[in-house]
Amino acid sequence: MAKGFVKGVKSELKKVVWPTKEQLIKSTTMVILLVVVFAVIILGLDMLLEFADTKIWDFIQTKVG
Repeated sequence: MAKGFVKGVKSELKKVVWPTKEQLIKSTTMVILLVVVFAVIILGLDMLLEFADTKIWDFIQTKVG
């Protein structure tokens, strides 16, 4: 059974189409760029929400306190 499994894996790996060096570099660059863009967007939203939270609590404290 194990021999059949290994033989099947080898035959399936022969069917894999591996990316060229250029495709790999383009894809990797795109992934890194998108991660950075989304990180900046999330950072901006986090800072905006933190600012709003601070302003709301300051407003509540001036009205209650």
